[in-house]
Amino acid sequence: MRLEGEIALVTGSTSGIGRAIARVFAREGARVVVTGRDRKRGEAVVESITSSGGDAVFLAADLSSEAACDELVRATVDHYGGLTVLVNNAIASGVGADGPVGELSSEAWEALLRVNLTAPMWLCRAAIPSMIAAGHGSIVNISSRQGERASPGFTAYATSKGGLNALTRSIAVDYAQYGIRANTISPGYVLNERRDRDLDPERRARLEGMHLTRLGEAGDVAYAAVYFASRESEFATGVNFPLDGGSSAARGLVLG
Repeated sequence: MRLEGEIALVTGSTSGIGRAIARVFAREGARVVVTGRDRKRGEAVVESITSSGGDAVFLAADLSSEAACDELVRATVDHYGGLTVLVNNAIASGVGADGPVGELSSEAWEALLRVNLTAPMWLCRAAIPSMIAAGHGSIVNISSRQGERASPGFTAYATSKGGLNALTRSIAVDYAQYGIRANTISPGYVLNERRDRDLDPERRARLEGMHLTRLGEAGDVAYAAVYFASRESEFATGVNFPLDGGSSAARGLVLG
C-alpha cells in the first residue's frame, strides 16, 4: 500500500494511461478522483476500482475552462477532505488540427495549449494550497518525448509539452519549501486500445524499431507515476523521466 493515506486527482482517467494510473493508485491505497468528460466511461472506471475494494469517485470536468478546473479541485477537497497528489494526464492531441507553424491556425494553437499546458497550471494553482495544508504533495505531469524532440507536423503539441516540462521545474523550485514535489514522465510510444486496435504488422515493426525494448503499455506509465506520487521519491523533484524503452539513449532501428 505505497499510497495509503494519499488523496489523488487524475485527469483524463476515463481511458488509456489515466485509467491505468487511477486503478493502480487505488490498488496502492490512494483515494482517487477519476475525471473526464465522458460520465459513462468514468463511472465504469470507478466501478472497476470499487468492486476490487478501492475508493474512487467520478467527477466530470471540461479542462478547457478555468472555472471548471477550480471547481474540480474544490469538489475533490470537499469529497475527500484534501488533496495530496495531482496527476495532469489529460491532453488535446491535435490530430487533424496541429501542423507546421506556417499552416497552424490560431484556434488550433490556443486550443491545444489551453488543455495541455494552461489547464495543468490552473489545476496546480488550485491544488497547491491543499498540499501546503497537508504538509506534503506530489504533482506528476504526464509529458511526452515530443517536449524535447519534435515530430513533423506537431508544432502546438510539442510546444505544449515543452512548456509543461518547464512549468514542472518552476513548481519544484517554488514549492520545495512546503514539501511539494513536481516531476514529469515522458513516455515513448504507448499502445492505445482504440488507436492501435488495427495496428498492421508493418507499422508495428516501425514503431518497435523506435525503441530498444518494446512498445509501451499504459501500466508502464502507471507504475512510474506510483513511484513519483509516493514517499519513496522524496529525493526526486524537478525531474523529467524519459520512460521510452531506451529511445532517448539510442536511435533504435529507425529515427523516432
